[in-house]
Amino acid sequence: MSRYAAMFGRLAARDELAFGAFVMLGDPDLATSAALLDALVEGGADMVEVGIPFSDPVADGPVIQAAAVRALARGVTPADCFALLGGFRERHPEVPVGILTYANLVVARGLDAFHASAAEAGVDSVLVADVPLLESARFAEAAAAAGIDPVLIAAPNTPDATLRGIAATARGYTYCVARAGVTGADREVRYDSGMIARLRALGAPPPVLGFGISRPQHVRLAREAGAAGVISGSAIVSLGADADAVRRFTAEMKAATRAI
Repeated sequence: MSRYAAMFGRLAARDELAFGAFVMLGDPDLATSAALLDALVEGGADMVEVGIPFSDPVADGPVIQAAAVRALARGVTPADCFALLGGFRERHPEVPVGILTYANLVVARGLDAFHASAAEAGVDSVLVADVPLLESARFAEAAAAAGIDPVLIAAPNTPDATLRGIAATARGYTYCVARAGVTGADREVRYDSGMIARLRALGAPPPVLGFGISRPQHVRLAREAGAAGVISGSAIVSLGADADAVRRFTAEMKAATRAI
């Protein structure tokens, strides 16, 4: 059983949503990144998603873009990130870890080599944010060959035919965009329960909502919409290098995943 399947099964038995937490690796430096990753787990994060610094992260808003710029300025490389994730896996053998990245980084290293490096580091999934379903086959095949789950993105305006393709291709979980635009911490959110229902009817991997998740109320609304979990990124990255603040925020958001 994969780490994702084990996690979702365990949480379903407790009537809890999964809380996923995103950080940009190498921001502000590699040692602090390792401490922040540990703080996420200590705060109760069920799954971790990470970014590899890239110069043109088109799906990300200003907070995460700035984090990537800072990490690149420190000279952080994909090889550094894989080494960092390998250390995390040794310390936290059961926590699912996913990479959210972009096609240039994967293609530059080579699809097979990138996914092999990810697998060696103990990574569970890779989401290539700027690769649409139409172009996803070779990325998904390379992932599967390395034992990595390919994660795909669904949005409220995704056509039914594309949702069927996502359901057939994706593994681990389905990244559901909570709103139009790029990543960011929102005050108000509105979720499309219809999209989640369609994905479930198609047998897609568990739907996890991202983009704009920054408050406990957002988590509760995600439960009402039928999501299996949420991922928060910009709200965490905006806390900077303060591991205690990251731990507290994670604990607060995780508490909201539990049925009242």
